[in-house]
Amino acid sequence: QVCVPYLLLLLLPSLLRVSADTTEPCELDDDDFRCVCNFTDPKPDWSSAVQCMVAVEVEISAGGRSLEQFLKGADTNPKQYADTIKALRVRRLKLGAAQVPAQLLVAVLRALGYSRLKELTLEDLEVTGPTPPTPLEATPPPLLKAAGPALTTLSLRNVSWTTGGAWLGELQQWLKPGLRVLNIAQAHSLAFPCAGLSTFEALTTLDLSDNPSLGDSGLMAALCPNKFPALQYLALRNAGMETPSGVCAALAAARVQPQSLDLSHNSLRVTAPGATRCVWPSALRSLNLSFAGLEQVPKGLPPKLSVLDLSCNKLSREPRRDELPEVNDLTLDGNPFLDPGALQHQNDPMISGVVPACARSALTMGVSGALALLQGARGFA
Repeated sequence: QVCVPYLLLLLLPSLLRVSADTTEPCELDDDDFRCVCNFTDPKPDWSSAVQCMVAVEVEISAGGRSLEQFLKGADTNPKQYADTIKALRVRRLKLGAAQVPAQLLVAVLRALGYSRLKELTLEDLEVTGPTPPTPLEATPPPLLKAAGPALTTLSLRNVSWTTGGAWLGELQQWLKPGLRVLNIAQAHSLAFPCAGLSTFEALTTLDLSDNPSLGDSGLMAALCPNKFPALQYLALRNAGMETPSGVCAALAAARVQPQSLDLSHNSLRVTAPGATRCVWPSALRSLNLSFAGLEQVPKGLPPKLSVLDLSCNKLSREPRRDELPEVNDLTLDGNPFLDPGALQHQNDPMISGVVPACARSALTMGVSGALALLQGARGFA
């Protein structure tokens, strides 16, 4: 068995079993840019991942199996392999479909601290066991030392943690400062203990879409006060949001100032009469309320916006000027008062061979959530 950096425990495992009868689980494209591994075989040939060493984008699926067998190398100090890891071309890494001991995940993050990785995606993972504590700096006074990668983008989808809501604070300790984009979908817990969460000083984009059980109260718990001072874009598509005023209250409590807010694909209710009026963030310029099931324009919207998207709702008449904020760019397409068949298309996107704009948007909602995260993705290829 060849000794390799324990980064390779997940990314580039050491040579184990080579069989001529086994279908190659990894494929590298002709440009040596993208490498995809799918270890679904009952006895996977982990050595196939070695070819991914030259790739910029690497995607590895472990076939739903436990990776506990690799724990024996988790205590290896990656510093001795620093030059080798730094020489890897990988900038975007996706790991999925596995049961991963937290100790092993931390070991991989420690090794990636010597890499030039910029985007990390974890998908369909079950992280088991306690997260190891972050090492302390040797110089007095002792300080927590972030030993992981300097990511710009971190995406998590359907990742469960034994530690419950404390997972984000624990994971954050293993990342260097500078994270700009955080995407969390299908989360098992978003109730973060705010005391254990450090400030995301550079985070400009937070996407909590596709968490249908979140709701207004869950958003209040997820947005820890004063932890997102640089936030500019907040996406809450299909996140169980209930009323625009409830979202406004959560933003006010968290003291965030996003410029753009996406509340599309939520079943929004009109704010109840007599409800306390909320003061929206003064920086807010763009508000997306499309696909929200609205039969009228909600009251209590920000007084002035650059962009307001009310498309693909259930508005039966054109909104009066006094019902709308002062807005430069207003979108009302796909409402019944403009298209009598719009409501039918919203309820059944496949009703005809011609797919209108609202039906197209509904069919591609799952992909649209990633668009913000892909902006500038080629900048470091």
